[in-house]
Amino acid sequence: MDFVEAASERMALYELSKGTPELSALADVLYRSAAEVERAVRMLRDLKNADLILQTCIEINRMENEADGILRGAVAKLFKEEKDPINIIKWKEVYENLEEATDRCEDVANIIEGVVLEHA
Repeated sequence: MDFVEAASERMALYELSKGTPELSALADVLYRSAAEVERAVRMLRDLKNADLILQTCIEINRMENEADGILRGAVAKLFKEEKDPINIIKWKEVYENLEEATDRCEDVANIIEGVVLEHA
């Protein structure tokens, strides 16, 4: 949540009133990742679902890789198309905060995976 808050605060602080397709794509991946984290945590109540929990963790890891790719593409596009270095810095910071949030989802998935493997 801290990284989502940081991204939104920077958008307000930097007066970035219009989103980008890359921003939407990162937000979408983050939303889906968070939903899968919630799903995995709920399933921890019954470790009979170990295989399904592990599949969910794998999906969260896959989505984090997807966010990495979106970030790389977004930064490359910024450096290729944006002429104002200040705008590059602003958007890069916002993108990186959202991608970092997906990294934290992956961290949670890795912990859940460890719990499942230890107790299953």
